[in-house]
Amino acid sequence: QVHLVESGGGLVQAGGSLRLSCAASGRTFSVFDMGWFRQAPGKEREFVVGMTWTGTITDYGDAVKGRFSISRDNAKNTVYLQMDSLNTEDTAVYYCAAAPRSSPYHPTYDYWGQGTQVTVSS
Repeated sequence: QVHLVESGGGLVQAGGSLRLSCAASGRTFSVFDMGWFRQAPGKEREFVVGMTWTGTITDYGDAVKGRFSISRDNAKNTVYLQMDSLNTEDTAVYYCAAAPRSSPYHPTYDYWGQGTQVTVSS
């Protein structure tokens, strides 16, 4: 079992930045592939970015490429999402998720955090 807690959300003006954190507890964090997702009101959940347990970034969602970046600190059991050049369309609840490492890479995100709200004002 892995318990995930996101933090760092809030209200920011368009063009601004936020850094989200996702702290993990429970099973060994370093053997999990991690991902960030988001869900805006009335929309389906959207993939944002993924990172393998070795620290390889797998892909970014088209809407965030060039503006968002993911990193992880296995010593702190934490994964981060740096979000720059935010716009109003980035407003959503952001979730981190963990998948037991897989080879070949094909994550199944079994564990989810409760989410953190990000609101971007114009």
